[in-house]
Amino acid sequence: MKQVIFEQTGLPKDVLRLVDAPMPEPKAHEVRIQVLARNINPSDIMFIQGRYGIQPKLPSSAGFEAVGIIESTDSLQTYPVGTRVLFTALGTWKEYVCAPVNSVVPVPANMSNEIACQAFINPLTAYAMLEESGLKEGDKLLITAGASAWGKLVIQMAKQKGIWVAATVRQDSQKELLYQMGADLVINTDNEKVGGIMRENAPHGVKAIFDAVGGELAGKILSSLEIGGTMYVFGSLSLDNIPLNSGLLIFKNLTIKGFWLTSWMENTSPLMQKTAIKTVFEHLSKESIQVDVASSYPLEKFQEAIQAYETPGRNGKILIVSD
Repeated sequence: MKQVIFEQTGLPKDVLRLVDAPMPEPKAHEVRIQVLARNINPSDIMFIQGRYGIQPKLPSSAGFEAVGIIESTDSLQTYPVGTRVLFTALGTWKEYVCAPVNSVVPVPANMSNEIACQAFINPLTAYAMLEESGLKEGDKLLITAGASAWGKLVIQMAKQKGIWVAATVRQDSQKELLYQMGADLVINTDNEKVGGIMRENAPHGVKAIFDAVGGELAGKILSSLEIGGTMYVFGSLSLDNIPLNSGLLIFKNLTIKGFWLTSWMENTSPLMQKTAIKTVFEHLSKESIQVDVASSYPLEKFQEAIQAYETPGRNGKILIVSD
């Protein structure tokens, strides 16, 4: 089979290569999946660079999330051969993957591969962060990276709860799209002063901030929190640490918390996990929330896919698909 691997960490364009590998053999509790589609997430790129919370065991394949068809089932025959499933694994940029049967989720028949391959990490992160924050109707929220797949999902889910949402972007062309999705305020941090605009539109501050960027931007928007507010940090797209204003933390009694979907899933009940997945799948199946696809590339053209992923102002996910 074909797979994309890296033998040392670094920039994807420098370290990734396509190789032949033996067909993986599943253990008794595993299924072998023929992978149909994968999406590129920021976590994939950080993993290749050795900057993610999970470190690769080299050589390693890339990618965490995919959809495929069960080609060989587990010893208990939990799911029949031919079942289409969503799954996460350490390395999905390959033609076949073995995964524990309890980690795969059957995909609804009316959900396309393009949607299914991105139906776990970003939708569940958006859902879980809203649950974790306890935000309710009438509360105010500020998010960074508003035009990202995750950001669009947060906006749509928050608006369904009656939450006021402000979002930051870096391209004027992205503003109208976010307003159409329900954002109440969109700020281009490249040419607008986020602090002043937030004070004008939310003079008492917001109850929560969801930050995917880190660095200087996260430090600036900390002042937009209301007294007793909380910033949830789940990403570091800037690759820089947050410079913190100690005075703000002290005198406004602010809280900064890290958020990682893996930890949330490990620490929440099986019932809550099932509810989260069921809710997200229902939203995606009914198209009450939407996910976008910018373009798709075959596995052999993974470098072109990465170049497309890195295009500034891109709207929609970049997919790596199989024939």
